[in-house]
Amino acid sequence: MPADDSSVFQIDSLRRFETPEGIEIELRLAGPVPRAGAFAIDLLIRIAIYMALTPLAGLAGVGIGLMLLALFLLEWFYPVFFELRSGATPGKRALGLTVVHADGTPVGPSASLLRNLLRTLDFLPVFYAVGLVVMLVDRDFRRLGDLAAGTLVVYRETRATVPNLARHRPIAPPIEMTPAMQQAVLAFAERSAELSAARRAELAELSGLAETVPASGGDAAGILLGIANWIARGKPNAAMPEPERQGSAPSSAAQQASGGPRA
Repeated sequence: MPADDSSVFQIDSLRRFETPEGIEIELRLAGPVPRAGAFAIDLLIRIAIYMALTPLAGLAGVGIGLMLLALFLLEWFYPVFFELRSGATPGKRALGLTVVHADGTPVGPSASLLRNLLRTLDFLPVFYAVGLVVMLVDRDFRRLGDLAAGTLVVYRETRATVPNLARHRPIAPPIEMTPAMQQAVLAFAERSAELSAARRAELAELSGLAETVPASGGDAAGILLGIANWIARGKPNAAMPEPERQGSAPSSAAQQASGGPRA
């Protein structure tokens, strides 16, 4: 969840959120225009599915009741199914959008169901007029369903390049790290050059990772930078040296990356 207003910065549609570990992550919010485009694509897909089912239902001799049931499922559970499966409907995926919780984590079943059921209110009085007005006045472009469910529609991260990290000898993480933790550590390493030494140390100590590394020497920021370089080495085109557990003898490649062996 975002901290207070002082920890959330607005740069156009870019939002920075501070995690409980004190690391900031960035989310690029989607406004009404791309969301309307995604809705139009999904609407065309649902219409095509319904039109394909109609003659098949006639040939099979099923009643109109079954077709109404199919229409209900397409209207209300089509978005829920795709959001829980991949975070976005086909229309949103086509435009590079995805649905997440306000803290950047993947949307869950209850939030997805709530945000889509409340589309009834967003539709009022005609063709999503209420939803459009609410999105235009909300700083995070949320409609009523998003406000109730605590969700955001953001641009999906598509960067395939290696992050521009501060170089450090890679250090294997002492604990199993979730994707959210890895993202937070990489974000810290990318922004470390913009931060003062005191701020880097403060954020690194808040993460608590350095305390789990033996013989860390109190260099919490260095530990996080090492873990970030270890994570990044597995990305395409990453030219990172092999990781070393803290306290073990560094390899020659690691020495070169860190500027030589440490005492």
